[in-house]
Amino acid sequence: HSPGYFAGIASVPYGITFIEKHFTLDKNLEGPDHKASVTPDELKLLCEGIRAVEVSLGSYVKLVTDSERKNKIVARKSIVAKCAIKKGEIFTIDNITTKRPGNGISPMHWYGVLGEKAEKDFEEDQLIVHSCFSEQEV
Repeated sequence: HSPGYFAGIASVPYGITFIEKHFTLDKNLEGPDHKASVTPDELKLLCEGIRAVEVSLGSYVKLVTDSERKNKIVARKSIVAKCAIKKGEIFTIDNITTKRPGNGISPMHWYGVLGEKAEKDFEEDQLIVHSCFSEQEV
């Protein structure tokens, strides 16, 4: 029984998906609910406000935008050999790092690479790529 329609709009960022609001054609009618009810015009504003907030919040799903796609290779980083790594050595924080460009394994997989065994020799700054691992790794 909150007055007006702002509380309904303000609830949207908190994940509210159902709003109950009393409706009236005249707030001056007798009875306790009419004063806290919304009129047709207020109901329209409530709905428009809810939809505007939903749009402004965006999606929880992270999608690559066109502008990100254009800059992905240049701006993103990949896991590379910090120094020469011999076949059989274990990848550690001392022998791998991240650098541009982003056309190798993403730093998001850093902890999946750490502790794995190098399946081949790597030169300093050489990309660590998925083909360097057996299928169950990284």
